[in-house]
Amino acid sequence: MTSEELLAVLAAVGHAQRLRVVAELSEGRMYVSELARRLGMSRPLLYMHLERLEKAGLVIGSLELSEDGKALKYFELAPFDLHVNVETILAAVAEDAAAGAGNPEPATEAADAKPKRKRA
Repeated sequence: MTSEELLAVLAAVGHAQRLRVVAELSEGRMYVSELARRLGMSRPLLYMHLERLEKAGLVIGSLELSEDGKALKYFELAPFDLHVNVETILAAVAEDAAAGAGNPEPATEAADAKPKRKRA
């Protein structure tokens, strides 16, 4: 796992709403509308959180057709076992160095950075 992948996973679970999504999905596979109702969350907001979790490899989404021909989106937890310690971080940094990644600036930091003002 590279440092960028590690940061993506940590960012995915680093939000209270996404932790609630993971907790609900621990009960089993769920249709998006049902999950939104259980969480008291709008579907667009839920999709945003699910996309982040899916990108990090923590949930899996699948489309299925209902009996009346409607496309239904279901989500379930992907099998994962998350351990973060010094060894995890050192391994991620070493993998970056071996791949010649140097000092990548993660997208999460770049998006959060405020532009610097020029002095007159």
